[in-house]
Amino acid sequence: MKFYAITENHLYAKAFTKGRRWSGRFISVFLLRDYAAERLKRANPLKRRINRIGISVTKKIGGAVVRNRAKRLIRAALQQIVRTETVETGWLIVISAHPAVSAETVKSPQVCAELRTAFCSLGLIRPESREDRPAD
Repeated sequence: MKFYAITENHLYAKAFTKGRRWSGRFISVFLLRDYAAERLKRANPLKRRINRIGISVTKKIGGAVVRNRAKRLIRAALQQIVRTETVETGWLIVISAHPAVSAETVKSPQVCAELRTAFCSLGLIRPESREDRPAD
């Protein structure tokens, strides 16, 4: 699945102020209904609703190399969840990294487990039995 980025600053601000929030050790997830989802669905070649994703990593995390590593970890975790779970669509999802994600000992499965927990508690992952899911 291709990720569609949130490119407008005002959408980040709306997600931070008005969105539902889940916070953990490595990341915080902000979730807000995307009111442009129907317009984007019509423009999408597959005519499906999409999620727009934003990853926010501040300079408090560290230098450019550390911030890019944090973004790569979050993207890899997100890709893993999308591959294995059925995720609700039509949302603005902003994932903000905490300073703990910059530690050298943090690995992708730890971030993936935390992101899966966040998505479950925010209601993004649909309850679906393993038998109904097509094999990859």
